[in-house]
Amino acid sequence: MGMSSGGGKGPLSEINVTPLVDVMLVLLIIFMVSAPMMTTGLDVDLPNTRAPRLDMDEEKLLLTVTKEQQVFLGEVEVPYDKLEQALTTNERLQREKELYIQADEAVPYGFVAKVMALIRRGGIEKVGLVTDPLGSEEAPTEAPAAPTPDPRSGPPKEDP
Repeated sequence: MGMSSGGGKGPLSEINVTPLVDVMLVLLIIFMVSAPMMTTGLDVDLPNTRAPRLDMDEEKLLLTVTKEQQVFLGEVEVPYDKLEQALTTNERLQREKELYIQADEAVPYGFVAKVMALIRRGGIEKVGLVTDPLGSEEAPTEAPAAPTPDPRSGPPKEDP
């Protein structure tokens, strides 16, 4: 009916998809291996919390404060004295009015509060704080201390 058996006079009308499948599988493997390596970001030790995990939208803009008190808007470092200007001139922030802050655990609270005040003055209405869920790095717990014996009572007595 429209297909030839291969021994005839005309060209074969079927497409060989085997090379296409081979190439697609190789590309899939390459992307699966290289995707985790493509994640970029700044190395920040986030404070541990016991709050339930919230899903953060990957497309939202992130403001990072490092332990050296450097401020990054996305991947770009912004001097602290020019942060308010950078926030008010950023078209995306003025349109979305939402920003996530991730600050290193070693940054003083006062500095983070000042950055948050600049964000509010910059017209950003929704501010989220990014923390590290407690499950990823459990804080060590101390064993309860044994009671200290009273030196006036003499040596401890053994139970028979």
